Amino acid sequence: MGLALLAAVFYAAAVEPYWIEVTRHQVRAPVPRPLRLVLLCDLHTSGFGRLEAKTLELVAREKPDAILVAGDGISGAKGYPGALKFLQRLQAPLGVWAVRGNWENWTRRKDEPAFYQEAGVGLLVNETVALAPGVTLTGYDDARTGRPDLDRAARGLAKSAYSIALFHSPRFFDRVTGIHALCLAGHTHGGQFRLPGLGPLWLPAGSSPYVAGWYRKEGSALYVSRGVGGSLLPIRFLCRPEVAVFDLVPD
Repeated sequence: MGLALLAAVFYAAAVEPYWIEVTRHQVRAPVPRPLRLVLLCDLHTSGFGRLEAKTLELVAREKPDAILVAGDGISGAKGYPGALKFLQRLQAPLGVWAVRGNWENWTRRKDEPAFYQEAGVGLLVNETVALAPGVTLTGYDDARTGRPDLDRAARGLAKSAYSIALFHSPRFFDRVTGIHALCLAGHTHGGQFRLPGLGPLWLPAGSSPYVAGWYRKEGSALYVSRGVGGSLLPIRFLCRPEVAVFDLVPD
């Protein structure tokens, strides 16, 4: 029993947190050409290390058209240098786009615009941009710790375009169903630590009932990523970190 417990602790602390799963999802959409998106979230970096390097390697293999970062790239203000080094290495023809998570709001930099400009990342705070012909991307401020503004975000929406929304806390999905065709979020870490038959032992506020994977409501689809890093404790059990790849294909 003692050896089994030690093995489980070792696995949760030293193996699974670095065993990143690349999940692949095909989405039928009214797009003129195929489009590949990579979703990253909850890196929770405190510096640039093994996990960050492995994530970059996996993302580069996918050759995405665009990379979307759904918040919590840092774990406190000391994480910004590591996050900068990570973000600067992300490359995609249609850009790297990010939204704030709770940690970005809790430790907001005074030079936030300059930080993301140096990183080569477009920060979307209640804004909509044309991601590709016939496709828009709307990024919302975090619903728990920020001020999402649906009216302001809607200014760039076009009825004829396929609409993608990026936000951090998945419960915000309830406020944007019927507005966006595809919604992408993180925050939950998938529970981070699961026990067989019990599921996640804890979820952060702003999550439930959305834990991980696909949800559909009122004509909108939501995908909640398990994220890359770990919050509070750098451990994972039966809940591998995730890089999610979405292939939008013409319907």
